[in-house]
Amino acid sequence: MNFQKAKKRNFRGMSYRVIQLANSKNRKKLHEKDKTWLRDNFYKNIGWDNVVNLYEKIEEFTKKYYLEEMTLEELFIEADHIGNKYLTNQEIKEYNQRLSIEVNEVAEEIDKQFPETETEMEFIDFSKNNHSKYQKKHNQKTYRTVKF
Repeated sequence: MNFQKAKKRNFRGMSYRVIQLANSKNRKKLHEKDKTWLRDNFYKNIGWDNVVNLYEKIEEFTKKYYLEEMTLEELFIEADHIGNKYLTNQEIKEYNQRLSIEVNEVAEEIDKQFPETETEMEFIDFSKNNHSKYQKKHNQKTYRTVKF
């Protein structure tokens, strides 16, 4: 009698035991309320389907934690990145061109609303003809500033 060896199952390239270990390790990183929720909703680390479901749920919780820790700017960048998945390269290029034109228009409007009133410029004179009242020490550089 020849016994056929059962084909090993894989989930995302991981075997049953590897998923179990990942679940145990990642479950420790969860908040206590989420651990309790998993327990109350019968997510177990035994049995192929249970292990896979638990892995996906833990992954969902960790993504939620990641999003909670992101700044507003990072959230906008992530949303832009997700939105770009559904656009062609040409559409992305056109959007970026329109965006740069609008940003330049906004910058021009800001310059109109808040012009720079300070036109004073400062120059540093490094010439040796410095009329200093103080005695110059050996190897000391002197300079004077002139404001216009």
